[in-house]
Amino acid sequence: MSFVYILKSQKDGKLYVGATDNVEARVAKHNKGQVQSTMSRRPLTLVFSKEFETLGEARKFEWMLKNTPGGGKLKKRLANGA
Repeated sequence: MSFVYILKSQKDGKLYVGATDNVEARVAKHNKGQVQSTMSRRPLTLVFSKEFETLGEARKFEWMLKNTPGGGKLKKRLANGA
């Protein structure tokens, strides 16, 4: 199983979207400063995750959230629990 996850920075309130096979381990890496794109925005809180059958499916959903106008709006709604 694979997952798409959304993290929220407690420092600046910005959102980060990623895909992984292990959400807990990946969030831990983010919060330890081992991910360059989020190291200056720690601490981060997991606000959303969704399970997919394959990493390919998860990556497609991640791409949509990051690269389409509707995806950006959906990302915000998911992060807010809608």
